[in-house]
Amino acid sequence: MMMRMMMLISGGSIVSAEAVWDHVTMADRELAFKAGDVIKVLDASNKDWWWGQIDDEEGWFPASFVRLWVNQEENTAAETVEGASPSPSEVQNGHADASPSSSDCLCQPAQDRDQMRANIINEIMSTERHYIKHLKDICEGYFRQCKKRRDMFNDDQLRVIFGNIEDIYRFQMGFVRDLEKQYNTEEPHLSEIGPCFLEHQDGFWIYSEYCNNHVDACMELSRLMKDGRYQQFFEACRLVQQMIDIAIDGFLLTPVQKICKYPLQLAELLKYTVQEHSDYRYVAAALAVMRNVTQQINERKRRLENIEKIAQWQASVLDWEGDDILDRSSELVYTGEMSWIYQPYGRSQTRVFFLFDHQMVLCKKDLIRRDILYYKGRINMDRYNVVDAVDGRDDDFNVSVKNAFKLSNKDSDEIHIFLAKKLEEKLRWLRGFHEERKMVQEDEKIGFEISEYQKRQAAMTVRRMTKQKGHRSVPPGYPPPMDPMNPGQYLVGDSMEQSEFEFPEPERCKSPFWQSFSRLTPFRK
Repeated sequence: MMMRMMMLISGGSIVSAEAVWDHVTMADRELAFKAGDVIKVLDASNKDWWWGQIDDEEGWFPASFVRLWVNQEENTAAETVEGASPSPSEVQNGHADASPSSSDCLCQPAQDRDQMRANIINEIMSTERHYIKHLKDICEGYFRQCKKRRDMFNDDQLRVIFGNIEDIYRFQMGFVRDLEKQYNTEEPHLSEIGPCFLEHQDGFWIYSEYCNNHVDACMELSRLMKDGRYQQFFEACRLVQQMIDIAIDGFLLTPVQKICKYPLQLAELLKYTVQEHSDYRYVAAALAVMRNVTQQINERKRRLENIEKIAQWQASVLDWEGDDILDRSSELVYTGEMSWIYQPYGRSQTRVFFLFDHQMVLCKKDLIRRDILYYKGRINMDRYNVVDAVDGRDDDFNVSVKNAFKLSNKDSDEIHIFLAKKLEEKLRWLRGFHEERKMVQEDEKIGFEISEYQKRQAAMTVRRMTKQKGHRSVPPGYPPPMDPMNPGQYLVGDSMEQSEFEFPEPERCKSPFWQSFSRLTPFRK
């Protein structure tokens, strides 16, 4: 591959690579880029660092951060770079139609089109075989040897460093076996690999756990590598297993890179698959599936990056009681102030409510310092149903209600009724509850949870921040409720038009922390 690429470069051909990861420059003459950028490779004589160009900028960049485009012979790469068709990253991110246009497929000679598809199929098969070898090296060369050295690694460290790598290895072996069965060695362009992705689509969710854990793995490795013993141990493992000259953190990065690469490969394959091909509809469906997988993994990663802000918010609430928020929740879904009536008391109270996944926290504002919140309880959302309430006299509470809804306990007669100030606010709450249940179901499907290690790290960060300030963090001002589906707008019923409203400024100036905490609320359209 390297020799062929150098021949193309020396022969004057344009060799293009697509960035899989962002590259932040650390030294002079390095080329900075973001994931999805297209780089013109000018020199690949060094296996680790290549010389490339983006627009008018040239510099060195790590070869492991990019993937070469297939079909670079003659003028194919030049046509791709010139923008005759959308790049794989554009297709993956939804910026272009994944289906092949007439200029992509129909106007090309059948022989050239078949050859292009064969090249992509061969690349997929080749990368899968190499990937299996990498996984085997990680499991047998590193993980197995580390488990033998109880004097160097405990169970928590092994879990943090390697995550569920053995589960991924077993899943990937089954996936590749099925791919090999569908691979037509004589005429690769006739291969039908789309069904393999669809049959194994649920299995790809195991990558979510690994990707979520990867940052912690890097942190733990970095800490251990400060000790020369661990450097020597990992290098000895690599040599005994006869692995290629890549450090352990490079090997552990490959599953993260792999799951991100599937949409790129499938988008490129679909581009050179005519609609009459028996594999076309399966590849199109597989592309949609793998896009969804990578998008959900990115979403889970975003949530984990926000857990420190949630821990910081909890530390700012006075008189906290019971379990930490992070014991059950990882996302602020919605927040707002409402009137609340709870049986058997039947007395209306004004509270600030914070809806997280699995639970809703109730807080009370300080009578004088309205920016200070006191903890007043929580509601386990797993035990309640949300019921819309009709304006008028309510039979359960014998009071007149407007813009109200109820939470009804599934196992008892316990009922809570909430009264919003406006209809639009009520509708936003109802949609927020719907979003919360949807999130819980998706998390259960893929087994998403915050590890004990991640909880400890978040708690340590908050304690460190509080200690640096020299006092308990003061809760910032309460922000206006924001729409979980569409920021800056109230949501109204499907039969009514949607209009914009400006939120009134709060009396007290909002803290920057509150502004960042409110941004934890997801806004899905």
